[in-house]
Amino acid sequence: MEAIYVDKHYNLVVECKQGSKKASYELYRLYSKAMLNVAFRIVGNIAEAEDVLQEAFLDAFNKLKDFRQDTTFGLWLKQIVVNRSINMLRKRRLELIELEGDHLENIPDEEPESDEDVQYQVALVKEGMKQLPDGYRVVLSLYLLEGYDHEEIGQILNISENTSRTQFLRAKRKLMEILKRKGTEL
Repeated sequence: MEAIYVDKHYNLVVECKQGSKKASYELYRLYSKAMLNVAFRIVGNIAEAEDVLQEAFLDAFNKLKDFRQDTTFGLWLKQIVVNRSINMLRKRRLELIELEGDHLENIPDEEPESDEDVQYQVALVKEGMKQLPDGYRVVLSLYLLEGYDHEEIGQILNISENTSRTQFLRAKRKLMEILKRKGTEL
């Protein structure tokens, strides 16, 4: 049995293919924030994430005639953003190595209220993730935040599935060390 999907923006994509600037703008408006977040989680720098976003949309709009719409536009665009983000990291020629020297700011001794506590912990995890080596951060982000499995991550990063699993486990361990060093245990 074939999987059935519904692309709620199917008609906008069709209009874009026909040259509608209004439809192009609407697709950009609908997807830009989410795709910026995807890029930022991978590259770890907002200016570079914005560059990735713009280049990804340019790619998408230039290649739209080749988009067969056998998947959703959002999924197709997300793949372009992920690939562009990975390419950005490769351009930096950063390897999967550990970094040292980055530190979190001092954590107050007070215990915040429960909702604030959750937000605070999320902020700490995000700060901790920024301190991870790019390779660790990318695998952790793709797996936990973007929902890719290790086989898909391996294909995206051109590494083996086992390497993806190993990087993920090391990233989790390193993140826990970072958080523990700062007196935060989740």
